[in-house]
Amino acid sequence: AYVEKYKFTSVVAQDLLDSFLSFFPELKEQSVDCRAGPPLAEPDLSQGSSLTRPVEALFQLWTAEPLDQAAASASAIDISKWRTFQTALFLDRLLDGSPLPQEVVMSLSKCYSSLLDSMNAEIRIRWLQIVVRNDYYPDLHRVRRFLESQMSRMYTIPLYEDLCTGALKSFALEVFYQTQGRLHPNLRRAIQQILSQGLGSSTEPASEPSTELGKAEADTDSDAQALLLGDEAPSSAISLRDVNVSA
Repeated sequence: AYVEKYKFTSVVAQDLLDSFLSFFPELKEQSVDCRAGPPLAEPDLSQGSSLTRPVEALFQLWTAEPLDQAAASASAIDISKWRTFQTALFLDRLLDGSPLPQEVVMSLSKCYSSLLDSMNAEIRIRWLQIVVRNDYYPDLHRVRRFLESQMSRMYTIPLYEDLCTGALKSFALEVFYQTQGRLHPNLRRAIQQILSQGLGSSTEPASEPSTELGKAEADTDSDAQALLLGDEAPSSAISLRDVNVSA
């Protein structure tokens, strides 16, 4: 009856309440809509600190010195028995603290990367963002595999944004070229915009590159623009030169 009455129209909360009370006049007579006080059901939050305390303790271990002692203590904690939100919170804390010392990221990867790889996308995206924000090349193959299998905007966009703000833009271009055919057109355009930021934005006349690095960067920009504007395959200039991403 509610749908039939309000279909194709806009309603506000009061409309819903009025409609509900019209079907239950005894509640209206009891003036339940005018009562003030606590909700009928209050959630039990008493376990909150007991669940977040071990998360914070583990994060503090990983940021303590000396690292070898901290890592040994941290690795003794089995996070596989944690609830999903605890693992997500732990990774969020690491994300907030990034960039981290490279030896810390290396130890984190050794301790957790295989385990996190078997968890859901909410967990994996957080770990892979840590990998990208810390330029941890040994785990880039996990980033590639994730982007090859995930076509959801909520998981692909954050990774591409992180890749393009650091030193891994050529890697992002390479992965995008290989996966763009499987992406929804709207998502593909959104990623193209991310990848195209900063390419050819200079308004000053281009000078001849004086070094091999300068030439490589010029080739990368040129090939990237061709990739983002058309369907041509990129030349080898935009492939990841210094990292074996298939390792």
